[in-house]
Amino acid sequence: MMDQLVFAAEVFMNGLMTGVMYALVALGFVLIFKASGVFNYAQGVLALFAALTLVGIQQGQVPFAHLINSIFGTHLEYFGWTVPVVLAILLAGAVMVLLAFLVEKLVLQHLVGQEPIILFMATIGLAYFLEGLGDVMWGADIKNLDVGLPQGISESIESVSANWFGYGFFIDRLDIWAAIIAALLVTALVAFAQYTKQGRAMRAVADDHQAALSVGISLRFIWVMVWSIAGFVALVAGIMWGTKSGVQFSLSLIALKALPVLMLGGFTSIPGAIAGGLIIGVGEKMFEFFIGPMIGGATENWFAYVLALLFLVFRPQGLFGERIIERV
Repeated sequence: MMDQLVFAAEVFMNGLMTGVMYALVALGFVLIFKASGVFNYAQGVLALFAALTLVGIQQGQVPFAHLINSIFGTHLEYFGWTVPVVLAILLAGAVMVLLAFLVEKLVLQHLVGQEPIILFMATIGLAYFLEGLGDVMWGADIKNLDVGLPQGISESIESVSANWFGYGFFIDRLDIWAAIIAALLVTALVAFAQYTKQGRAMRAVADDHQAALSVGISLRFIWVMVWSIAGFVALVAGIMWGTKSGVQFSLSLIALKALPVLMLGGFTSIPGAIAGGLIIGVGEKMFEFFIGPMIGGATENWFAYVLALLFLVFRPQGLFGERIIERV
């Protein structure tokens, strides 16, 4: 019995770490929703595109090499140098800011005052465009991402838990670092949204585009700022997931796991994204551990969505979301 409890504690800890990874992706969704009032379908692809760009820059890969070689008959692939990790991350961040400017200039600027469904459809088109662009720029093969983050089982946690419980917890050091980075990122984003002029302007833009414009808020600036921040969050999420499982096009599907996180935490709450991620991460692991063997296993594939469905029925605004009342 004691062994089962200790093993359950290890599963719980791993669930927390997985939940943080889900929450990192959900943060980008929340930021875009707070600024435009629309669900950004492209956030998962942003994480993929950011990770692909980081790997390409870090390895000195020639962008669009396959296309250039096909047109001109050349054999380009790499420049012949590698870029230091910190500089590569900064350059990838700059690319995401540039992407934010282009999205605002070419897409959002023409959709001011449109219905949320129009903006949502625009993000669907943007998602598929970026996925194709990433393929053409950097290739579709699976890439290894290494930014120097510690990986492997934490020997210190294993040793301490073995002394306390007689059983060593197997916790990946990458998951621990992801939790620390996510905590710092969330703290900064909450402070920004609540205590800065730009954060208040962001919430005003989400409520009403035209009203925000009428009081002197620059819609273009807010959208560029928020998409830039969301791009940075996507870069961080792409680094964590890419380091963990490799940079591949299935990385964009992590957005699907962020949906239940948002439904639990609320689409308008940054702390809610973290709380929802932790609940989903721990819930699916513990459910699989206790209930999975009784019903044939593989419960992690559907547990989060069933839990989200229950929340939609009984508390559609989520744990921390705002209850919106419309009078007609």
